[in-house]
Amino acid sequence: MKVSNSIKALKKRHASCKVVRRKGRTYVINKTNPRYKARQG
Repeated sequence: MKVSNSIKALKKRHASCKVVRRKGRTYVINKTNPRYKARQG
């Protein structure tokens, strides 16, 4: 899982990337290709 400052850059990496907020952190999840997982913060 990557930790990144910019969520905007992570969101555009793949078509099926979704931005999810959990426990005060912002996560990018991708069901079809899990290597795009990332979080901010």
